[in-house]
Amino acid sequence: MKKLLLSVSLLACLACFNACSTDVDLYADYKDIPVVYGLLDASQDTNYIRINRAFSSNNDHPINANEVALIADSCNYPGKLRAYIVEYQSGFGNQFTETGDVLELDTMTVHDKEEGIFYSPNQKVYYAKGKAVFSNNSPSRRYKYRLFIHKGNDTITAETGLVGDDDFKVITSQLNFKAAESSKSNQINFVETPNAVFYDMEFVFHYWESVNNGPLTQKQVSYSFGAKSIEELDKDGNVFSVSYGENTLFNLLKDAIGADTIVNPNHPNVVRYFDPKPVTIYLAAGGDELYNYIQVNAQTGYSQTIPDYTNISGGYGVFSSRRNLTKEVGISARTQTDLYGKPWGFKQQ
Repeated sequence: MKKLLLSVSLLACLACFNACSTDVDLYADYKDIPVVYGLLDASQDTNYIRINRAFSSNNDHPINANEVALIADSCNYPGKLRAYIVEYQSGFGNQFTETGDVLELDTMTVHDKEEGIFYSPNQKVYYAKGKAVFSNNSPSRRYKYRLFIHKGNDTITAETGLVGDDDFKVITSQLNFKAAESSKSNQINFVETPNAVFYDMEFVFHYWESVNNGPLTQKQVSYSFGAKSIEELDKDGNVFSVSYGENTLFNLLKDAIGADTIVNPNHPNVVRYFDPKPVTIYLAAGGDELYNYIQVNAQTGYSQTIPDYTNISGGYGVFSSRRNLTKEVGISARTQTDLYGKPWGFKQQ
């Protein structure tokens, strides 16, 4: 049985755009196969793209994936491949034409990658630097980008629409929770953004804890809503909503702090505090190809076998776009009152 040894982490960078021709002959003689992962985010100063290689093998000439993945020379192409991104802009009739802007990708070495399946701590990546490099979508203009990688006589390509614009934001300013049992739910609202087909949200409640009058230690509990397609979300005009149960925060705290109270003979004295805006909301918007990559390949699992979906023409992997944002929000007066009651151990500063 033949296998494809992927030389990058499939979960490190997920990405994709509309399907294109991606025929690769894996079952020829031994050869390297391009593997590309990249997500463009116009709000970031630097965008990274992984351009590596994989290898096909068979039972007569096996390859030990765990051994090869730890060898930098086996994962990387020697030197620097010519790689660049071409910008396209929508015009009349929503037709896209080149703007004339071409971004050449350079290489750099990341020196602090943690140990794992793949080689570390130094890893070579390709990158594009500068916010001005990627234009921002507007009501009258949409942008997409095509990646070109030249490897000898071969050219690897991929394309993605740009996700996000300046109107992308969370418009909820505070969350409302209740310690008592409740079947009710509340919502977090955010404005949709161009070219996003799914959203992934998480909120984190930050607090401080002191044991026996000792130094304050930062703690947190978090809740993830999971990735949801636009069809799974409630929508009113251009505003999407996700729902959370009124008990969510207190259920999280119950699991995190157990039976600790302010004064308890069976536990040390514990005092907790929270800031005026103790909740951080993390929201990510992702493109069509990224969603397809996650949905299709998750069915067979992220493994060494050949992925079922890729939008890299002449290779494997994904190239797409995303937009991330964060917002610090407060909690309602009722939530604060419930937190100040036992057994939660919170006090006003």
